[in-house]
Amino acid sequence: MDIEIRAALPAEYEELGALTAQAYRGDGLLDFEEGEGYQQLLRDVAGRARAGEVLVAAAGGTLLGTVTFAAPGSPLADISGPAEAEFRMLAVAPAGRGRGAGEALVRACLARSRALEGVTHVVLSTQRSMRAARRLYERIGFVRTPERDWDPVPGLTLLTYRMEL
Repeated sequence: MDIEIRAALPAEYEELGALTAQAYRGDGLLDFEEGEGYQQLLRDVAGRARAGEVLVAAAGGTLLGTVTFAAPGSPLADISGPAEAEFRMLAVAPAGRGRGAGEALVRACLARSRALEGVTHVVLSTQRSMRAARRLYERIGFVRTPERDWDPVPGLTLLTYRMEL
């Protein structure tokens, strides 16, 4: 079954919010002091869609995953600088794992970045425990940038990656 990557539809926002929060919660990624607050942000797909682009991976009418793309200057960007795009909140449902949904979403972000004039790099932040995601990023060509690692809340250090386009 082919995976389709497209913009999220407003009618899907609630389901996508639940998918994202469940993926993070199920993988133990909300086990930090401010985890409950971040879960609300994960569920707010409508808010992200107003400030960036929310993409979905779907197959046969089933939502398999989602990611938020932040073009340069987007209020959703956490670490990007000039000439850098960023993606955040990559989440894949159990039904999409091992099927290429995550990789297809990352590659869609890379394609969007290449289409933007002046964008030369894509950056992202991830948790140390996100081993499968980190393997994916490195396989695609992202390189660790430890000098940019940051702590959004006490007790949670995010690792950063960057890829030249």
